[in-house]
Amino acid sequence: MTTSLKLGVLDLVPRLMDHTFEEALQQAVRLAQHAESWGYQRYWAAEHHDLEHLACASPEILLSHIGARTNTIRLGSGAVLLPHYSPLKVAENFRMLASLYPGRIDLGIGRAPGGSAHTSMALSGNFLGHVADMPNRVQALTELLADAYRYEDVPVRAKPVPQVAPMLWMLGTNSKSAAFAAEFGACYVFGQFMSEADGTSVLRSYREGFQPSVHVREPHAMVAVSVICAETDGEASELANQAASHRQEHNEPPSSAVHQPLEQGSNDKGSFAQGQLIVGTPSYVIEALRDMEQTYGCDEFLITTPVRDYEARLESFRLLMNQAAEYI
Repeated sequence: MTTSLKLGVLDLVPRLMDHTFEEALQQAVRLAQHAESWGYQRYWAAEHHDLEHLACASPEILLSHIGARTNTIRLGSGAVLLPHYSPLKVAENFRMLASLYPGRIDLGIGRAPGGSAHTSMALSGNFLGHVADMPNRVQALTELLADAYRYEDVPVRAKPVPQVAPMLWMLGTNSKSAAFAAEFGACYVFGQFMSEADGTSVLRSYREGFQPSVHVREPHAMVAVSVICAETDGEASELANQAASHRQEHNEPPSSAVHQPLEQGSNDKGSFAQGQLIVGTPSYVIEALRDMEQTYGCDEFLITTPVRDYEARLESFRLLMNQAAEYI
C-alpha cells in the first residue's frame, strides 16, 4: 500500500482581478476552511508589505482570525520576516496563538525583505544590517521559545507560556537557510517554487547538518511547490497561461508566484526544472509530487496555486487532495 502524501496550503493571500483587499482576506478564510474539510494538514499565510496584489502584511493577525473559524488544521506563517522584528515580540505573538489554538500553531520564519527597498527601510530601518544580525536573532528566538533567554544576564520570558509550544520552522531557497535550520534545530521548508537551487543538495545538507534541539529532535523538511490542477491538461494550461500573461502585463516580480508551466503531454514526471510550476490533471500532479518526494526525501509539501480566479484556485486544491486520497 502506498503511503499518503502529506499536503498543506501556502497562501500568498492574493488580491485577484478587481477584488478589494477585504475580499482577498475573506477568500483566505474560505480557502483555510475548505482545506480543513478536504484533509490538508496545514494552512500557512505569507507576509508581504506594500505590494498591490498581495493582501497579508501580518500573518499572526490573519491566523488568529482563521483559527476562530476552523477547528483542526494547523496554522502557520510562511514566513514571519524576522529581520524586521524583535525576537521577543515574535515569540510572544506565536505563544499567544499557541495558547488560543493548542497544538495547531507553526512559527515559520524567513529573512526576505517582503517588499521594496524603501518599504523595508520604512518598516525596520537598516534591513541589510538586520539580515547580517540574523544568527543572533534566530538564537534569541529559539532561546525565548525554550525559556532560556537572558538580557544583560536577566531572565526574560515570552508570555503567555502555552502547554503545547508552536512548532519552529525556517524557510529558505538555498543551502544558507538550510544551514541555519540545521544549526538551530528547527524544521525546514525549501521554497522550490521560487528557487533555482538544487533542492536535493539543499535538503541533504539540512539533514546531514541537523543538530537536535529542545524544539525538534529529528530533521523534518517540507517543500513548497507551485501547482495548478484541473480536470484536463487543456484547462490547467489555460489557467497557467492566464496567470503568466497577467504577471507580464503588470510587471510583477517572481516572488508574486507565477512561473513557466511544464510541457504538457509528457509522462516524464522528473523532467521539471527547479522553481517550475507543475501544471496538469490531478493524476499528473500527484505523480510529479511523488517523484519529487523520492528525489528530495522530504516529509511534506506546501502547495501554492497561482491562478487568477478564486473558484479555480479552490477547485485546484480540491482536485489535488481528492487524487491524493486515492493513493492511501
